[in-house]
Amino acid sequence: MSLALCLLIPAAGALLIAACDRRPDLREAATLATSVALFLVVLSLSGGVLQGERPALLLGEILPGLALGFRLEPLGMLFALVASGLWIVNSVYSIGYMRGNEEAHQTRFYVCFALALAATMGVALASNLLTLFLFYELLTLVTWPLVAHHGDAQARSGGRVYLGLLLGTSMALLLPAIIATWAAAGTLEFTRGGILRDAGLSGAAMGGLLALYMFGIGKAALMPVHRWLPAAMVAPTPVSALLHAVAVVKAGVFVVVKVIVYVFGVEALSGVRAADWLPALAGFTILAASLVALRADNLKRRLAYSTVSQLSYVVLAASLLAPLSVAAAALHIATHAVGKITLFFAAGAIYTAAGKTEVSELDGIGRRMPWTMAAFAVGALSLIGIPPAAGFLSKWLMFQGAASAGHWMTLAVLALSTLLNAAYFLPIVYRAFFLEAEGEPHGEAPWPMVAAMTVTAAAVLVLPFAAALPLGLARSVAGISP
Repeated sequence: MSLALCLLIPAAGALLIAACDRRPDLREAATLATSVALFLVVLSLSGGVLQGERPALLLGEILPGLALGFRLEPLGMLFALVASGLWIVNSVYSIGYMRGNEEAHQTRFYVCFALALAATMGVALASNLLTLFLFYELLTLVTWPLVAHHGDAQARSGGRVYLGLLLGTSMALLLPAIIATWAAAGTLEFTRGGILRDAGLSGAAMGGLLALYMFGIGKAALMPVHRWLPAAMVAPTPVSALLHAVAVVKAGVFVVVKVIVYVFGVEALSGVRAADWLPALAGFTILAASLVALRADNLKRRLAYSTVSQLSYVVLAASLLAPLSVAAAALHIATHAVGKITLFFAAGAIYTAAGKTEVSELDGIGRRMPWTMAAFAVGALSLIGIPPAAGFLSKWLMFQGAASAGHWMTLAVLALSTLLNAAYFLPIVYRAFFLEAEGEPHGEAPWPMVAAMTVTAAAVLVLPFAAALPLGLARSVAGISP
């Protein structure tokens, strides 16, 4: 029943929001109530999952051996907690942003947001590749109207790139990979140790199938299938936060970790030389995207390429196949989420209050918007990996995992990328607080936006001291005993 509620609550919330179209206050109250209800249900499941429970729900079989079903395990639990928890603060932020900027089609915006969370819960809870694929595709479809929300030529163009790349990669690459897995193993049910562990595939076949999966999971934004992500920055800032922190890109890297752990199996994949290209590609994506971010003057574009880089941290850590690095990959899904949503909240607040979109326009803005830029600084420290911010936890585990596995090139990539993170984030903080302000005076953005980013910035600082639940779930994913 609890698993069913995780899917039904946001779906029912979408209907309730649509019914309140002409009553904005009631519509927004429905959004907040739905998000809180979903988080409480998800949270109620966490203790049992951490203790070894694996609740399941079978909807039925499409064909013999091909079922629509759900099963909650530690990785899905972690993803569901992140998505449902951040939906609450994103909803509060959206109220201030959508009203402050007098955005059109607000009901459609909130409806699609709720449907996106329903699809995200389906991805998190899926017990097999078929169920995961269906909800993965649904997530693409229901977020497309959000990307193209403004309806102008730029928004339509960004929406086409978004839809074309994500549907194209999943239909041309991910679906054939799933069919090949079914043909080789006779099942699509996620299995500890890997579906393909006893399938008898050659190393070359395993490497080729891994390539189909990794490039087919377009939401993970591995180069060269990353261009949808910066193209989607034409969307309103709450949508950017949804894409980068709550649902879409997190669904991508979640599926990457899920495939490596439960489809191939860490032990089975560790002996496949034909899979050695994946850490190299992930490392290249980390560094190349960081260099693009370093040169980007548009703030949202800089944050977008930062996300491309940070996602590949998850891919890189998972592909090292060491227990600590797999745990780091799972944990980075959570730590990156709270840090990146804080940065996008700040970017949206700057646009709403000051009308500024470029890094070069931010001189002295920290003196006029101290709450906003303090939150930005906290989020930036987290993504750089500086303690006590949350990002330090997952990056430290990555360093430990790479060292334990003897991946010295990975250690070099992690160290160099950390310097690049600092190089494209710290100048923004310096400009904001230490240069003279220009232009007309202005204050902070509407209070719901400030409140939301204050909460997420506080979460960035508190998480390292209250990490028992996410760290325990991450360690369970990697098979590390408490």
